[in-house]
Amino acid sequence: MRLFPLLLALTLPFAAGAADLSGRARVIDGDTLEIGGQVVRLLDIDAPESAQDCHGAPCGRDSTRYLERMTARRTVHCRGDGMDAYDRLLARCDVDGADIGATMVLAGQAVAYRRYGLAYVDQEKVARIEGRGLWARGTPVMPWDYRAGRWQQASAPGGSAPEGCPIKGNINSKGERIYHTPYSAHYTRTRISTSKGERWFCSEAEALAAGWRAPRR
Repeated sequence: MRLFPLLLALTLPFAAGAADLSGRARVIDGDTLEIGGQVVRLLDIDAPESAQDCHGAPCGRDSTRYLERMTARRTVHCRGDGMDAYDRLLARCDVDGADIGATMVLAGQAVAYRRYGLAYVDQEKVARIEGRGLWARGTPVMPWDYRAGRWQQASAPGGSAPEGCPIKGNINSKGERIYHTPYSAHYTRTRISTSKGERWFCSEAEALAAGWRAPRR
């Protein structure tokens, strides 16, 4: 049985030579930004996936919008700490002197990513005790558990995807090759037509190597 390769290694550093960045940011989701064409993954936090709900509330969408409001029309400063397998800069970022990761976790819009660091554990405790954001209706499904559950559901025997290979490699109307994981916002509505050159992938690394990119939202 195939496991979800690299799924639990989203923030492991793979390369050195990371640079610091400053500029206006485009928000991809609650823990990912793009500055000057470089995708930045915020260190030591994990935000709900865009399609994720927390006890019926759209916590993934809310997390994204919170980060959009925090960074809108402001200069974001990021201090790089290496690159990951997807060419994302791993970084701590701030806006107007405020640590974005700490702010997101304290507001209950993300959680401390303990697998990779304990920097924001105290902020998470406060958010949980005070019922902020995704903690407002009790303990939510953690983002990593949500991703794992969606992956297992999509790759189960008898489904439309080849067993263990549920990533959809779609080609849009502009000819762009975009892959959608089972926890991507547009996964359910995406249809695969192999006659058009579209295909299934077993891991994000495989999709990237074949020339597909992740969705920008």
